[in-house]
Amino acid sequence: MIPYYQIQAFSTDPHGGNPAGVCLLEAPLEPRAMQRIAAEIGLSETAFPLRRPDGDWDLRWFTPVHEVDLCGHATLATAHALWRERGEDDGALRFHTASGLMTVARDDPWLELDFPARPAVPCEAPGGLEAALGAAPVAVGLARDLVVELTDADTVRALAPDQARLADLDVFAICVTAAGDGDGVDFVSRFFAPREGIPEDPVTGSAHCTLVPWWAARLGREDLVAHQVSARGGEIRCRLAGDRVRLRGQAVTWLAGELRI
Repeated sequence: MIPYYQIQAFSTDPHGGNPAGVCLLEAPLEPRAMQRIAAEIGLSETAFPLRRPDGDWDLRWFTPVHEVDLCGHATLATAHALWRERGEDDGALRFHTASGLMTVARDDPWLELDFPARPAVPCEAPGGLEAALGAAPVAVGLARDLVVELTDADTVRALAPDQARLADLDVFAICVTAAGDGDGVDFVSRFFAPREGIPEDPVTGSAHCTLVPWWAARLGREDLVAHQVSARGGEIRCRLAGDRVRLRGQAVTWLAGELRI
């Protein structure tokens, strides 16, 4: 049996934010078994933390169809589960991942992720992008994700992209963004990854590893407030710190139980 939690990350609304599954492993598990569990759970990401002998944690993340190298909301969810549900009393949690060492610190009620920055390189829009989105790009850049800047926040909110056409684009995911139009909101975004079994991800921490350098350069500031304007929505408070980004968010537990495998 595996202790299991569903955590709504980057929100305090039990019906908001981005749901992540957290499977607290007590022994190593084969990647194929983790992938099958993630597919059965069916959330955009499921996290599998395993304590190391030195007290740190190994952490892996799986979409319903693939293992990924970086996931923000499932890392936030894992930290929330360890601190709020399991009583871990460490001052900071250290996660060893495919993208290196990640840490999460507490500043109640906020949790702060320390992740690598992934600046986008300007590029030409792929053929078919505008037709797939139903909107014309202002600027396009590529890191892990294809970043597509649009004219304004309302255009981002109103998008109803053609998922089949998006899946034809040879990119991991499409992150659509624009300057914010609300009090204290610096930029908004939405995130589509149909190739990964995620038509739209509600709040995507890893995308902000690219969005934060993108908007810090445009706005001339290192401290930013981001809203991901999916149907569920979520807020991330961001800081660019050299080649790192700091992502602050909150989380709430929605479900607790066990997996019988």
